Amino acid sequence: MKEITPAEVEKLLDEGKSLNIIDVRETEEVEEGKIPGAINIPLGLVEYCKQDLDKSKEYIIVCLSGGRSGRATEYLQSQGYNVTNMTGGMLAWEGKTE
Repeated sequence: MKEITPAEVEKLLDEGKSLNIIDVRETEEVEEGKIPGAINIPLGLVEYCKQDLDKSKEYIIVCLSGGRSGRATEYLQSQGYNVTNMTGGMLAWEGKTE
């Protein structure tokens, strides 16, 4: 499983890179703040929403601490998606939120 740190994600965003970030936390958790531009797909819905994702794109998967995003990353990778888990999750995120 590919991994990326929150600091690396923040650096890419600061450089103006366009990232496809999927936040797999529950809706109530995301309302407290998410990485700007992140799309919320709660972990329980990933299996049902995967057809909306483009297999030619790279996605960074985020949750609160890295556990749920790790499970989502493993699942999506097994389905042929190009995904990377953000280690440490939002607990380790020091960048801007919306």
